[in-house]
Amino acid sequence: MSALHLSSTIADLRTQVKIWRQASQSIAMVPTMGALHEGHFSLIREAKLRADRCIVSIFVNPAQFAPNEDLNTYPRQLERDLEQLVSLGADLAFTPATQEIYGENFATKVVVGGPAIGLESDFRPTFFEGVATIVAKLFIQATPNYAIFGEKDYQQLCVIRQMCRDLDLPVKIIGSPTIRDEHGLALSSRNAYLDADQLDIARRLNLILRESASAISHGVTPDLETARASQALVEAGFTKIDYVAARESTALAPWQADKPGRLLAAVWLKNTRLIDNVEIAAQT
Repeated sequence: MSALHLSSTIADLRTQVKIWRQASQSIAMVPTMGALHEGHFSLIREAKLRADRCIVSIFVNPAQFAPNEDLNTYPRQLERDLEQLVSLGADLAFTPATQEIYGENFATKVVVGGPAIGLESDFRPTFFEGVATIVAKLFIQATPNYAIFGEKDYQQLCVIRQMCRDLDLPVKIIGSPTIRDEHGLALSSRNAYLDADQLDIARRLNLILRESASAISHGVTPDLETARASQALVEAGFTKIDYVAARESTALAPWQADKPGRLLAAVWLKNTRLIDNVEIAAQT
């Protein structure tokens, strides 16, 4: 097992990457906001399968939080995260301070469209701009061959793929299947906010989505089925439904029956917002 190199500055990160490049080694990157769990671990394992070296960034990105969101309370456990990275055999942890990423008079942002329009952006208008900006910066700083993202954040995955195509960024984006607990709940750092009763409710989300995706793939009109799913989620105990929507799998345009798609949802349990998605099989 190789030692974990710690970098907190862009200069040090680039120095280490240069050494690996000079040795003709490939690099895979896993961008995270820390509070690592089994979902992240699966991405790191995938990265190690893809490349000679694995970089994991840990940075709670303020640019993707709205003023009313949980930036200040977002789980942070850097020491534990680094211990996990050592056990997983990651090669480098990039842990910059906010000032290192967004220096004085920072003024440049990546503006995204296409799959970024609608769904999350209806409720978090600046979210994908913040995500695209930090991911583009990380790719420029680390120059990875591969970057691994979880399918739980499916719209984000589509946005990052679109950005790399549009900006000719030489990074292959790998989508890794969502990791779930034994009840089907997608693993998320924000699950730590949920008490036992809320966890019981949260575990209904994926079941309801899978039932609705099956109904749509068997011919039920998407608008009717997503309305039914929203009602089922309210009856299950979710306190607010931001959206349940059927979309095609790449550009996230409205779903068409002859193409595979995704059923995506964002819901609330009191102060905690959860997202999930499931595949919709193409009608035959």
